[in-house]
Formats: sequence, structure tokens, C-alpha cells
Amino acid sequence: MLSKAKISDMLCGALRRLGWLLCGGWLAMALPALAQSEAAPGTPAALTGTLAKARASGVVTIGYRESSIPFSYLSSRKEPIGYSIEICKALVESIGDAVHKSLGIQWVPVTSESRMGAVESGQVDLECGSTTNNLERQKRVGFSSTLFVAGTKLMVRRSSVVKSFRDLVGRSVAVTSGTTNEKTMRDLSERFKLGLTLVASRDHAESFALLKAGRVEAFATDDVLLYGLLAQDKGENLGHSDYEVVGDFLSYDPYGVMFRKGDAQLARVIDEGFQTLAQEGEIDRQYKRWFLRKLPSGVSLDLPMSPQLETIIQAMGARAD
Repeated sequence: MLSKAKISDMLCGALRRLGWLLCGGWLAMALPALAQSEAAPGTPAALTGTLAKARASGVVTIGYRESSIPFSYLSSRKEPIGYSIEICKALVESIGDAVHKSLGIQWVPVTSESRMGAVESGQVDLECGSTTNNLERQKRVGFSSTLFVAGTKLMVRRSSVVKSFRDLVGRSVAVTSGTTNEKTMRDLSERFKLGLTLVASRDHAESFALLKAGRVEAFATDDVLLYGLLAQDKGENLGHSDYEVVGDFLSYDPYGVMFRKGDAQLARVIDEGFQTLAQEGEIDRQYKRWFLRKLPSGVSLDLPMSPQLETIIQAMGARAD
């Protein structure tokens, strides 16, 4: 490879022959760009943000949830498993391709309350759970393409008189701290003058436990998470559960993978990674695995993909002309 000094001599000689007597000044401006072009795009020297961090450390740190079934939760071996986890494993491979290095994964548990702070602070590089992408959160973090569309619903005992949110007047409702569902129920209570008492828990398992203990009349969270908890409950009780999901959707919640805001290189890799997963049918395969087949608990959610998500994935996988 020619040195910068040699390049300068060659260009100056050529320019002088053309009458460019001020080649030295021109080269002072041009050489930095020439030097930058010597490094191929995507080489370690050109990496910034999370990609540079991953290249240097050899790992990507993933924040996971402990009870967001079937997206991100712990197996019987206490290992993170789920739909979101599998998608994030594929994204780690995409990051590895981008930095030209095989990468490992460091797992870090997060809660609904701690997950955004963990992303902002750099404690985790990707948050892979059941996190709703909305405008308020986009002020603090970045989001991937949509991997699922959910909405707030209620879980109650089968014997309960509560069949919709309007039946909750003056009653207690469990919510998980830091979720959009907590805000949804608070807004509904104020708008319809329900006088709800919201009881916040650390995670979804604890919220469900409040309902089981009779301390609340209902548990409000995303419908698919409720179905996941029901499936687990049925698996533990020989296919039977004393609980059911009732009422209309109370919110619209598109899920995405969180990462640090303003990390343009990582955002591009994640966007391209999702496009590849959609084009190759991997998102569809993972959906069937976690929503239509039996979970490790032995029970299936039997939840077909919604038309909204089908459309999103089709658009995601469409190649630009």
C-alpha cells in the first residue's frame, strides 16, 4: 500500500503539470478523505458505538425478562428462552457479521422498571422482552422493527363478575410497574371515573400471584402475556386453570427490541437483520414455534398470527426495487 507521502508526491507532480501550483493546499484538504477511504467500510477502525464495543469485548449484552411468556422467560434450567430471545440471538449473529467477529452473549435480567435505564446506561446492548414501542419511549431509546402486536386485557377468576373494564368500579387491579398497561389502567380509571386501586408488582409473575391470592380482582397486562401465564398455569394444573382473559382490547402495543438511542450503525444492522429474518421466513418459523406449538410447559397458546403482524412482516421482508 502506498504511503501518504508517496501519494502526495505523485499527485503534486501530476497537478503541477496541469498548472495546479497550489496542490499542497488542495492535498491538505483531500488527504484526510483519501486516508479514510483506504479503510474498507465496516472494518474495526470504522466502527462506533455498540458495534465498536462488541468488537472489542467479543460479546453482546442482552437484557431479558424472567416471566414474559412466551417472549422472554426462564426455562426449568434457569436459562433465557422465548420468541424475543431467539430473534435477538439472530441479531447477535448479524452484529457479528458486521464487526467480522464471532460474538458471545452476556445475559442480564431486567424488569419492566429497570429495562430502559439499563439500555440508556449501557448495562445492556439489546433488551429482548415484551417492550412496547411508543413515542414517549422513543425519546429515550431506539427500537427495532415490530416483532409482535399486543394490547391490554384483563385476567380474572372464572367465577368473577368482572367481564370488562366497566365492571371494575371501585375494585383493585394488579399491574406490573413500568408497563404501558399501568398507564392505560390509570387513564381509564380517570376517564370513566372507575376509582380503581392499582397494585403494582415487580414482574408479571408477581402480578398474577396477587390475583391468585385474592388480593386484587383483576390483572391487567398485554393479552399475549396473560395467555402465556394461563398456559403455564394449565401446565402446572393438568390442563386446567381457574382464570380467564376477558373484555375488549384497552390499548395497542407494538413490541420491539430496545437499543441505545442515536446509535446509527447498530440501528442499521438491526434493521437489515430484521429484513433478512422476514425474507428468509425465520420470524414466521419462530412465531409458530412459540405461539402455535407446545411450550416447554407442555401447553400451547394456540394463538395464530394477527393480520396486523402478518402485514408488518410482509412489508418488512419486501425487497426494495
